[in-house]
Amino acid sequence: MAGGPVTRAPGLAAQVEVRGRVVAEVHAEPGDVVVVIGPNGAGKSTLLRALAGVVPMSGRVEVAGVDWTTLPVPARRLGYVVQDRSLFPHLTALDNVAFGPRARGVPRHLAEQTARAWLDRFGVGDLAHRRPRELSGGQAQRVAIARALATEPDLLLLDEPFAGLDVGVAATLRLELARHLAAYSGVALLVTHDALDAVTLGSQVVVLDGGRVAQTGSPQDVAARPRTEHVARLVGLNVLRDGDTFTAFSPRDVTVSLEPPHGSARLQWHGKVSSAVPHGDAIRLRVESSPPLLADVTPQAGAELGLAPGRAVWLSVKATAVDRYAHDPAGGAPT
Repeated sequence: MAGGPVTRAPGLAAQVEVRGRVVAEVHAEPGDVVVVIGPNGAGKSTLLRALAGVVPMSGRVEVAGVDWTTLPVPARRLGYVVQDRSLFPHLTALDNVAFGPRARGVPRHLAEQTARAWLDRFGVGDLAHRRPRELSGGQAQRVAIARALATEPDLLLLDEPFAGLDVGVAATLRLELARHLAAYSGVALLVTHDALDAVTLGSQVVVLDGGRVAQTGSPQDVAARPRTEHVARLVGLNVLRDGDTFTAFSPRDVTVSLEPPHGSARLQWHGKVSSAVPHGDAIRLRVESSPPLLADVTPQAGAELGLAPGRAVWLSVKATAVDRYAHDPAGGAPT
């Protein structure tokens, strides 16, 4: 290209529209881990597929200063872990991971050397000779992530990387992935349904709802002041919206009684208990009030009040326990 070397701008700048149903803007710096959360059907996986170039889209996807919409997919420095892992069934774990470097012209022996190093990093080096059908779910996911990272991508896309794994396996893999992402110099986007992923892995959270960005911010900001019911449920808060104002409060600040409350409580509701399940050292109630709310009570209080499904109760919250914050139409960090 004439005019001297091109300076590559860092990070990710994307404005994506897919068939008018998903419209999202994402900006991230090198080293950022953007956790994408939202209810089923919100467009999370579609956003990743658009960034990967595997579904038709309009807009712009700029990665490290390069407009990817002008590049064929094989030319993009991309690592992508899809929900079903999609390992090549006829290749060994080693050959699966070596595939990317070899496709980029790396000689076989060097590609295999890189693949072995990545398999070792994820603790599955001794399984290099196995084919996908001979791997457990956790082992196959480690291979899939190693394959995505082996090409040294500028953009890493992870679609529900812990889905379908046993709790213990998912917890171990989450820690392993966090360690590798901490040293990763590109931008990673991770789709999840688990708020724990946002807290332990994310530097930024993007909330999708109905194909639009409903909120962005740090994991701490989004968890403290969620702007959608889905996120509120994920982080275990009660969130009410009245016009342009959100009201949030913890289930542990909700007082449960069988009679209408008296005293300093300013907010109160009436409804029937729909579920009562252990939650740490408390019993978490879901009450079908208007709107449905969560309340935490001690096991002793639950027994004394007979708080079983179908029980009619009153809920109340003191004004001092409530956090109020303004709606941001742009979906940015809370004010």
